[in-house]
Amino acid sequence: MEKTQNFTEGKIFAPLIRFALPVLLALFLQTMYGAGDLLIVGQFGGERADVFVSAVSTGSQVMQTLTIVITGLAMGLTVFVGRKIGEGKRDEAGKIIGSGIWLFGVIAIALTVIMVAAAPFLAEIMHAPEEAYGETAAYITICSVGTVFIVAYNLVGSIFRGIGDSKVPLITVFIACVLNIVGDLILVALFHMGAAGAAIATVSAQAVSVLISLVIIRRRELPFTFSLKDIRARGIYISKILKLGIPIALQDLLASISFLVILAIMNGLGLVVSAGVGVAEKMCGFLMLVASAYMQSMSAFVAQNIGAGKPERARKALWCGIASSLVVGIVMCLFTFFRGDLLAGIFAKDTAIILAAAEYLKAYAIDCIFTSFLFCFIGYFNGCGRTTFVMLQGTICAFGVRMPITWLMSKQIPVSLFHIGLAIPASTIVQITLCGIYFSIMLRKERQRSRST
Repeated sequence: MEKTQNFTEGKIFAPLIRFALPVLLALFLQTMYGAGDLLIVGQFGGERADVFVSAVSTGSQVMQTLTIVITGLAMGLTVFVGRKIGEGKRDEAGKIIGSGIWLFGVIAIALTVIMVAAAPFLAEIMHAPEEAYGETAAYITICSVGTVFIVAYNLVGSIFRGIGDSKVPLITVFIACVLNIVGDLILVALFHMGAAGAAIATVSAQAVSVLISLVIIRRRELPFTFSLKDIRARGIYISKILKLGIPIALQDLLASISFLVILAIMNGLGLVVSAGVGVAEKMCGFLMLVASAYMQSMSAFVAQNIGAGKPERARKALWCGIASSLVVGIVMCLFTFFRGDLLAGIFAKDTAIILAAAEYLKAYAIDCIFTSFLFCFIGYFNGCGRTTFVMLQGTICAFGVRMPITWLMSKQIPVSLFHIGLAIPASTIVQITLCGIYFSIMLRKERQRSRST
């Protein structure tokens, strides 16, 4: 039987780090997966490079929103399976996974139809610059055809993180990343197909990655009982997956929509700003890697310990995660704030685009420190099953803080991308405050229950 991580016994810090490292590498590769398109069209797009950069940055942000929703829903499966592993009910975990596969199969088909039909409309509401509208719509359309593959490899990742195995998701995304970069080089650099070539490379890589991953999984002995007959609709399990996953997905969707609104505002400021902010957003994916890895790892770690009836151990994991994530966050903050131009230069050649991206990145640099706290808190609450709170605090800050500040700053003359970007750390500070209050309430209620028993 394949060995998986049991987080309910022994040390906390070392197992958490060992589990988080493959998650971090997987997230890095997944970020590279999306950034590869932008990097290659920026470097090999020729005279229309700025158009391709704008189209890919806007289109990939739309597709990232779709991925975020799927990942959020799949987190419900991760937490549910993790709890059953913590309770020692591995046979039931197999039935839960079968129901999850059925559920996400239905979701994949529905989303594919919707996204392909809505692609031109999405490019329009994103205020894609006129020069880049056609390329943006084409990128979204082609990528939307591969929705079923986006769902499939996110589902694989959620299942294996739930059982304490973060290596299979790493293998899956590594395959996709390599194939995507190779495809980009062939279609964009060699055949000069622009944004459409980047999209074709993305979909092809997703498809091949899923097929290879299924072959790998079939050859492994899984730590739970599972067969094809388990893939069917079981209302009791599907409702629980949705109960845990929908609040996470909705919160992530609303947060992503707020970023799409911000991007639409930026697109309205011209092609250079649109491309510069697009480059900065891609770079942000790398800046937030460590915090994001802790968020996903914390969810699995905490879920197992809550299932095993060890809330104190779950809280210790939270503090370990914050402390170690904060060290990295400070380093990333200092480097990005003062040398954001070096980072932006990886994705663009145009000096104006690089300067615009560097200015916007200064605000994200500040956020590197605050997300060290926020993402660990979110992972902790998800693992505890408090996903409704996660949804509420994220929604409040996205629409009550981030978007209003962005809009107000965009109206100031002269426009400062740094000032506009400050909406992001401002929102994070409010979210941390809400998380701290809710954590204190949870702790007080737990102590009251302990005294009463």
